[in-house]
Amino acid sequence: MTHDLTVGRIGPTLFKYTLPMFISIIFQQMYNIADTAIAGRFIGVDALAAIGASYPITMIFMSICTGCNIGCTVVLSQYFGAKNIERFKTGASTSLIFGVSLSAIITLFAVILSPFMLIMVNTPADIFTDAEIYLKIYMGGFLFLFLYNMINGIFNAMGDSKTPLYFLIGSSLGNVALDILFVVIIPMGVAGAALATFIAQGIACIGAFVVLIKRLIWLKTDKRPDSFSGRMLGTILFVAIPSILQSSFVSVGNLLIQSLINSCGKAVIAGFSAAFKLNTFFLTCMTTIGNGISAFTAQNIGAEKYDRVKKGLRSGLIIGYALALPFMVLYLAASGTMLSIFLEEGGREALEVGKTFLIITSPFYLFIATKLISDGVLKGSKSMLFFMISTFTDLVARVVLSFIFFSFAGYSGIFASWPVGWVLGAILSGSFYLARVWLPKNKRLQ
Repeated sequence: MTHDLTVGRIGPTLFKYTLPMFISIIFQQMYNIADTAIAGRFIGVDALAAIGASYPITMIFMSICTGCNIGCTVVLSQYFGAKNIERFKTGASTSLIFGVSLSAIITLFAVILSPFMLIMVNTPADIFTDAEIYLKIYMGGFLFLFLYNMINGIFNAMGDSKTPLYFLIGSSLGNVALDILFVVIIPMGVAGAALATFIAQGIACIGAFVVLIKRLIWLKTDKRPDSFSGRMLGTILFVAIPSILQSSFVSVGNLLIQSLINSCGKAVIAGFSAAFKLNTFFLTCMTTIGNGISAFTAQNIGAEKYDRVKKGLRSGLIIGYALALPFMVLYLAASGTMLSIFLEEGGREALEVGKTFLIITSPFYLFIATKLISDGVLKGSKSMLFFMISTFTDLVARVVLSFIFFSFAGYSGIFASWPVGWVLGAILSGSFYLARVWLPKNKRLQ
């Protein structure tokens, strides 16, 4: 089912489009929550720390997935909004061929280099073996993860956010069932948690691929589109590479911060890992709304409906703030209860570390919501330079201040760097939008 985002009432149209994406991300986060919760409660704090130590590494590779997803969505959305189906289909097939080739190479190197990457982030010796097992199995399924993100980007470009939702619901429920099987019933430890994710992602990817091919066949064109276009790939990478760099540098920054966390011992690693999962849950929800704004912006710029872009941002901010406020209240008022999902009763020190992180960061969720949703317009309009400036300012501030604050305030000083970066990023992103950099040059002075 395709959905034209260039027509209809903007608020309801955007809400109907982003709602399945939001629900999808909830189920997608169940992958991580299931792994972490079952590992923490049924294997122990050591297992939770092992998974947490490998998490920033997996996020580096995930940044490649999300960056290519964004490039695919933005470029193909503009073709779809302009009703140029031939170019749309060329872009879709080019994305898939490129995705399979690149992800196969990355999977091979990631598995081989897993122990070296764990050494780089100062993974403690007593959890190193479990962290390596988890990382190798997880990265063995990277091809499925990467290709699914490309497929998801193509569906989103067509305005179809429901089909990916159906696959994620099924795979997330399957992931939970497999976690129980491989960790609780068959005690395979962290290997079982990683294997559950591997299998669930693989099934979702294959199913989504079959449906997408059928959907593309249904889209008729007067002229047969090219199966692969180097020029099309260049157009996609023009948007994808800055997004990949942005996400990668964020992940590298998180690795540097993780190295500080790892130097504080297992309890701090486990507490930070649990709280970071909850924080990432919120950030991923905001990123999803931002990606929805990107597709909405791209389709309407393709159709030259610029007023709809401005109204779309306002609607996106309303949705984002309405979502951010409950998260703020929940993480402040019930941080202990939320963290206890992941931490066994004996992990009291870890629990206090996690509560400290949430209490410091969650009051500033409206700022990061503003940044990520404004970023959606910048990415959707291919204003990648301005998007990168705001994001790198946020990142550099967080990393530099983490090391400065850590020197005199310990791990709580690291946590305090997050709000500073978010505020700076929000100010820059909002300013770039108000400066109308997202408009074509001939429209900015009108």
